[in-house]
Amino acid sequence: MSEPRRFRDRADDSLLTLLGEVPELVRNLVVAEVDAAKKWVAKTAKDGGWGALWMIAALFVLFWSIPAFGAFLIAGLSSWWPVWASALFVFGVALVIAIVLALLGILRFRRLAKRETPVQSIAQDVREVRDEL
Repeated sequence: MSEPRRFRDRADDSLLTLLGEVPELVRNLVVAEVDAAKKWVAKTAKDGGWGALWMIAALFVLFWSIPAFGAFLIAGLSSWWPVWASALFVFGVALVIAIVLALLGILRFRRLAKRETPVQSIAQDVREVRDEL
């Protein structure tokens, strides 16, 4: 693949010279748009993967922390508090942890909506070209 040309003064170029360079300019534009699309897909996949990972972690904690670690804590806390208060406290702590992990996942998913897609970028390019004409 050839390297794109650098900017130069084209004031003295003829119309035929300028028209002859149009295919190369279009090719460079297409290559740049394809590269932007590749970067967008990579970032989207990464953020989606991390968001899914945080959600799985939240579900894991919510599912396993209550019966396994919760029983141990309930038994330990019941020596100071009534059993029902111990159970309620352990459930509340596990619920807070699950909520924090779920919020981390939601924040990661929100990044997906804020990022400009390649289609939006192409549409912006078309609008700018139409405004120039």
